[in-house]
Amino acid sequence: MFKKSLALAAAVAVSALSVGTVYAQGGPPAQLPGQMDPSRVQAGTYKSDPNHSMIGWRINHFGFTDYLGLFGDVAATLTIDPANPAGAKVDAVIPINPVLANQGLHDHLVRPGKDGGKPDFFGPSQAPAHFVSTSVTPGPNNTARINGNLTMNGITKPVTIEARFTGAGTSMTRKLTVGFSGKTTIHRSDWGLTTFLPMVGDNVELDIIVAFEKQ
Repeated sequence: MFKKSLALAAAVAVSALSVGTVYAQGGPPAQLPGQMDPSRVQAGTYKSDPNHSMIGWRINHFGFTDYLGLFGDVAATLTIDPANPAGAKVDAVIPINPVLANQGLHDHLVRPGKDGGKPDFFGPSQAPAHFVSTSVTPGPNNTARINGNLTMNGITKPVTIEARFTGAGTSMTRKLTVGFSGKTTIHRSDWGLTTFLPMVGDNVELDIIVAFEKQ
């Protein structure tokens, strides 16, 4: 009898814990503010939320490991009309301010050249990178291909971003917000960043995350 009572009590406790997790504070589970629902997107001009927009990068180091980093404080403008998604336009400015757990690598990327020479990578006063879209081709399942020009290190080259709509809704700041992610791979040598090639890889994988707020 005691064992049955103990087993019953344990089952009730587990059930209560599950219910408490799902129905926090006595109510139904909260719905995420952003939902992958294109009907929530309104036509207009949007500006990026710098606190929730970033570009991650990944590059091979000597064939042993990869370097990982982020560029933050992205300042982007999106003009979009759900009735004409192919007419969307994106303009993004990306400060060269690498965020890394490894302070040594951060300093290496932005340090001046030795003895007045050319910096290894960006140097301390590198102008922000600038991406301007030239065309948008909608695809299946909330995807799109964004073609555009990327200016970095004083050089402009074409880039194609495989983008995905990730959600829309009203944020905690009560602003209509839409989110997108994107991926692309660039060859850093195309922009004159040739330090340590090929020991440090030429291919740089970019992982783009931007939250846009309606103006």
